[in-house]
Amino acid sequence: MLDKILGKKDKDKNDTPDLRKNGKKSDSDNSDIGGRLKDMVGKVSGKSKDKDSDEPKSDNGKVKLSNGDKKASPDNKIPRPMPKPKPKPQLDKPRLRPPEKKKPGAFAGLGGGLGKQLPEDDQRTLVGAAVFGIILIILVGAGYYFLVYSPYQQTLVSAQNAKISEVNSYFKGALANDPNKSSLLLKISGAQTPDQALAVDVIGPATTDWRTYQTQQITNKSDPYGRVQISYSTAPTAATSTVGDASSANVKNLIVKNADAQTIVNEADASVLANMDITTPDTVAIPVYLSRIQAAGGLLNVGDSVDVYQNVNTTPTTTGNNTTAVSTTNSAAPEISGATVLAILRDTTSSSDYNANLSCSTAVSVDGSGLGVSSGSEATGTIEQVLQAGASGNWNQAQINTLLTAYGWKLSNFERVSNLGDMSANYLVVLEVPRANALWVIQNDNFLASSSLYLVVPTQSAPTWMIQELHQIYGS
Repeated sequence: MLDKILGKKDKDKNDTPDLRKNGKKSDSDNSDIGGRLKDMVGKVSGKSKDKDSDEPKSDNGKVKLSNGDKKASPDNKIPRPMPKPKPKPQLDKPRLRPPEKKKPGAFAGLGGGLGKQLPEDDQRTLVGAAVFGIILIILVGAGYYFLVYSPYQQTLVSAQNAKISEVNSYFKGALANDPNKSSLLLKISGAQTPDQALAVDVIGPATTDWRTYQTQQITNKSDPYGRVQISYSTAPTAATSTVGDASSANVKNLIVKNADAQTIVNEADASVLANMDITTPDTVAIPVYLSRIQAAGGLLNVGDSVDVYQNVNTTPTTTGNNTTAVSTTNSAAPEISGATVLAILRDTTSSSDYNANLSCSTAVSVDGSGLGVSSGSEATGTIEQVLQAGASGNWNQAQINTLLTAYGWKLSNFERVSNLGDMSANYLVVLEVPRANALWVIQNDNFLASSSLYLVVPTQSAPTWMIQELHQIYGS
């Protein structure tokens, strides 16, 4: 309203003052209220608005007073600082459709608004490149995992499992909780490569621990005769093989002296010692009736150690019109090892071809008279008849003992030296075998049904005559 009174036009609202005019305003500038009022008063009074033009002015155009002072004038005021002009709003040209709102860029939150500074096409390019890069990384990672990492890990796990199985196969039974077992398992689990896992030495520590344990067992399990019984397995990897289980066909028993048992322990490694059980001998004496060929050719002596084998024969079986040969396979290991021969009885029919002469004489003399009386008796016949005569007690006992000492062995040895013997002779041999094998021996010792047992003399613990023959043959 005030602008309308003062005559100010709307176009003057946006006029910016020209500061280069040294504070002077043009005539057309009626923005000063005081100046406009003065013009209105001049028009009413008839004075020209340039009344002051006749008054003396100074060089700069200002009125001078008579006393030399400058006339006070509103133009002499110090110009006030003008406010900072506001920028004119830019008037956009009318559009046919409203402007599209720009969506925030995919990378607007990164790098100080990177997405806002890029065009939409560039943003799409970057997003596509990022997606392609992620897919490429996933494909490369998957290929590396399935082609390189996964097979390598499988190889490592296989090597570790193989070593762990080896540890469990050695450290079992009495050594199941051995400290070395835990240490070896930690080393195997901590291996970074298959070579490191396979390089872990398992059999060395296991052998040391088993030798220490089995040596203690020899001392603790010895019987009054200085012997121990060793039960060992011929198939340690079989699932049905259990050390000490005599019912298993794979478990064998050996009765040896303590010194021999210690030698076996010192020479064996963990693969043997882990499947060996040392116990106190529990034996029985079983008589077996065998032919000469089954009784080691008759060349047995009391105290010899023999191995017992079973002969497997093929027996035909008839079913209807078909005849089938059935054979039973058996391992090459003896069923009983280290059985001791306690006694040997030779069939009496074999002594009929051998004669013996047993004589006894008594002499009586009278002191100083030179007279003497002598009497004697003599028995001649088969060895059996001579022995029956000597059993009456009327004969020299020393002579009888000489005749009886190792009679059976001497007779067989004579036949061996002469290369002439009675092949039809039969022998009753008393064997000391573990109690666990007694039933098996009884079931297979049937002379009338062709016994399948064979007594074999091992050369490692051969009798004296065999050792002498081996030395003579091989010249050592």
